[in-house]
Amino acid sequence: MAAFTFSQLTPTAFLERSARVFPDRTAVIDGDNRFTYREFADRSRRLAGALGPRGIFPGDRVAALCSNSSTMLELHNGVPWAGAVLVPLNVRLSAEELQYILRHCGARLMVADGQLAGIAAEVASAVGIPLVIAGGDADGYEQLLGDAEPLARPCEDERGLLALNYTSGTTGRPKGVMYHHRGAYLQSLAMAMHTGLGPSSRYLWTLPMFHCDGWCFPWAVSAAGAAHVCLPKVDAQEIWRLLRTEGITHFSAAPTVLTMIANAPEAEQGPLDRPVHVQTGGAPPTPTLLARMSGLNMDVTHLYGLTETYGPLAINQWHPEWDDAAPERQAELKARQGTGNVVADALRVVTEDGADVPADGETIGEIVARGNDVMRGYYLDDDATAAATLAGTGDGAAWFRTGDLGVVHPDGYLEIRDRSKDIIISGGENISSVEVERAIDAHPAVLESAVVGEPHEKWGEVPVAYVTLRPEADVDDGQLATFVRSRLAGFKVPKRFVYGELPKTSTGKVQKNVLRGRVDG
Repeated sequence: MAAFTFSQLTPTAFLERSARVFPDRTAVIDGDNRFTYREFADRSRRLAGALGPRGIFPGDRVAALCSNSSTMLELHNGVPWAGAVLVPLNVRLSAEELQYILRHCGARLMVADGQLAGIAAEVASAVGIPLVIAGGDADGYEQLLGDAEPLARPCEDERGLLALNYTSGTTGRPKGVMYHHRGAYLQSLAMAMHTGLGPSSRYLWTLPMFHCDGWCFPWAVSAAGAAHVCLPKVDAQEIWRLLRTEGITHFSAAPTVLTMIANAPEAEQGPLDRPVHVQTGGAPPTPTLLARMSGLNMDVTHLYGLTETYGPLAINQWHPEWDDAAPERQAELKARQGTGNVVADALRVVTEDGADVPADGETIGEIVARGNDVMRGYYLDDDATAAATLAGTGDGAAWFRTGDLGVVHPDGYLEIRDRSKDIIISGGENISSVEVERAIDAHPAVLESAVVGEPHEKWGEVPVAYVTLRPEADVDDGQLATFVRSRLAGFKVPKRFVYGELPKTSTGKVQKNVLRGRVDG
């Protein structure tokens, strides 16, 4: 008897389907350029067909130094359709850092946006690989597509390498996180389902597409048949313009970007006339920020994940019965990290010996994960992979050590208390920098804050707060200290307050390693 076979899972299948189901629906809006799903798929297939004549064969690496653009969306489909591996590059890295990544991954070709042509040419020349520029006076990318025959290779191994995403490298050389087709396919479905994307949705690209492959939203939005609205850079004024004029229904951003949006002058025009679904991650949002976004008619869902987990691994799944809670309580509930997404295994919080902590909302342990949306490992770095591995118990399957410290509430939801390296140990007591930041950010004069430890002769460490004040705000150290002391134990109150802008990564995360360097210096 003949046996039916299954298809290998790959996220490029979503664009294939939407090109069939929604051929004339707008797929991509990138400035003056608008492409239907038929055109989007055709351009991606012609990109795949163009790579072979340029010396790119299955398994080869293609690097992308691109902003949030139609080119970057096409690379997310065309490179896998050629059987090659996509390497999204952080556009804010230095030339030296980019050269390291290109050499480490063995890139054979780089594609870059026109506004990045200068650094792209420098890096490609230093590494000795060909470069294709998209946009500008001499658009080599468009010529590349125009001369090509369409191609869409079937995925032959769903656990094969799809992409290499390099970590930020704040504590050393960046590590290449290996994504496979199966993981990206399932993660894309999880993002589409949990965020409620549909054919009438319009997703604004405030999240960098190079970051964790845009949390797999380049494929998730296409799976829903929704429209990608490209945004080359984070600009609060432009974001508000698009929110009010382009029918935006969804966007994703780090809490620092939400702070920028919520406090922009354009926010003073009042809330949006329709709800916008917002996903945030990268750092725990404060209840104060969540309440402010809600007042602007932006419904924020808190997601949690890492580069090693294809982006959001967990979601703060809202319970309908929480709708009746007081606004302050709702904001507290929304600030939690939640539970594993629909394709993830259940997350655990464990002690140093691997035992689960009690679900009491107080006992701190390390968050560990495994399952469909956890990386294959670090590329060419067995030592780093081993260091991030917690041996399994019971069924023997290993767990990925996130390095994040958290608690489990009685309802099973997780809440991050800190990164392991950000916990401040003062006089033998653990101080969560996140907890102190939340207390500081609740002050009406504070825009945002970051807390790190400072060496102390008696206590070992004491907390120091770096604070960005709102325009025209008037507050002094004593007032802030008193405010924090009214909410937290005295030993958690920062011993110093330093005012100014906070250093951030290209994805909006506060660089606490930079702040710790200032303290040590």
